[in-house]
Amino acid sequence: MKFSRSKIKNIIFFILIGVLLIPQTRQPIQVLLHKSFALFGPSTIDKSKQVVVEDYIWSLKTKDGTDFNFESTKEKVVLVNFWATWCPPCIAEMPSMQLLYDDYKDKIEFVFVSNEEFSVINEFIRKKGYTFDVYNPITEYPEVFNVTSIPRTFLIDKNGRIVIDKTGAANWNSKAVRNTIDDLLR
Repeated sequence: MKFSRSKIKNIIFFILIGVLLIPQTRQPIQVLLHKSFALFGPSTIDKSKQVVVEDYIWSLKTKDGTDFNFESTKEKVVLVNFWATWCPPCIAEMPSMQLLYDDYKDKIEFVFVSNEEFSVINEFIRKKGYTFDVYNPITEYPEVFNVTSIPRTFLIDKNGRIVIDKTGAANWNSKAVRNTIDDLLR
């Protein structure tokens, strides 16, 4: 039996749809797709269009219940990432976030924010071998963040200017991001 090229394409298409409908295979495939989209680092915002964070009043809590005041990040370089353990683009970019964190954890502030229960977050972090801290918000985030989808990541300079504002997965361990951070630290 000989199949035409279009029949083979249709068979592959239906197999792919079938695999995406199965919950056990859907997320790994989505993560893989987002990783391929996230090969490049995010770009910086043109200086004339950068917004300044003026409101640092935001309370968060750590996994051990300690309060974290976002105001403590004022006049520091800060990376704020809104994410969730169930989010395929978030999962796709986390390895690059960990690599960036490994090299810059003592130089800039990392604020990873999730609304999920810490039991879920901690299990995810443990399984993946991530070492960064995650925070739960206690109060609403400053309006300037305007998070409508995740992942959403902001890189903020010492003067409070949002230098990078990225929605969706990205390679945060890219040379461009590292160069930007190094410039902000000077």
